[in-house]
Amino acid sequence: MPTITVSSTRAPLPLPSPPTTPLPAAPLSISIGRNSDKIINRRHLLSAVSISIAVSTGPYHDMVAAARGLFQMPPVRLSNRYYLVRSGESEFERIGIINTNPVAKTSVDSGLSENGKKQTVRAALKLKAMGACDNGCWIWPSITQRAYQAAEIIASVNGISRSFIVPEYSFLDARGLGAYEGKNLEAISEVYASDSISTRNKPPPIDDGTPNESVADVFVRVTQLMSILETQYSESTIVIVSPDSDNLTILQAGLIGLDLRRHRDLSFAPGEVRFVDISDIPTYKQPASAVYKCQNPPICS
Repeated sequence: MPTITVSSTRAPLPLPSPPTTPLPAAPLSISIGRNSDKIINRRHLLSAVSISIAVSTGPYHDMVAAARGLFQMPPVRLSNRYYLVRSGESEFERIGIINTNPVAKTSVDSGLSENGKKQTVRAALKLKAMGACDNGCWIWPSITQRAYQAAEIIASVNGISRSFIVPEYSFLDARGLGAYEGKNLEAISEVYASDSISTRNKPPPIDDGTPNESVADVFVRVTQLMSILETQYSESTIVIVSPDSDNLTILQAGLIGLDLRRHRDLSFAPGEVRFVDISDIPTYKQPASAVYKCQNPPICS
């Protein structure tokens, strides 16, 4: 029987390579200009980066960062000038019916009545007399028919291009009154009586899509609106046009630090205009945790 022999040979060890002397690293050079002989090496670049980091984390950067924080009520400061306007009377208001269902907010019946148009013209003329848009302004109306019509009238009277009208799609909707939808306007006094007890009291619900909003719900909406405006604009004039009074009274109460249960004390009549005076906003006070300093750590009591 033939025998198969498998022979293995060990691979020869590699010969040691002669020691090599590393070549000096060529400096990273950047020519400035076509025929410039100036060279920027890595050390220069690292120095430049260090300087830029120092600048970006310096006191100026901290000041800028602190200038735009989370918007709160009452605000620490306002970056813009604000005018609050309630649109004129609507067709529903003319016949004395509560209508707050957002489904109908762009319908013709949600538009200005003839009297409402006159009220809005007077509001626009008052804004002009106040010099609100002398240096330009942004007009932020709800897309509710009467509010947007009011914005167009204000823009026309004050010589403002329609491109400066910014429709707001949800934060300025009329306050949803739930089961009061379709009732007489006099019934709204029951809602305000409930508001004076707690900001979390809601009108009774209804199944036709009309929201039933508490004062606290509206407060969240208008605070979000102000946060957007304070972030998006600086040193600008903004005219806020609301289809109802509650948006504006709750907003103004928040700005001046008034108990939100008393927001009705600031009620807006149809076509009324108010300037937000920063002198009415209380001075911001740091919370105790921000000013307290321990004199003998770790014993701080």
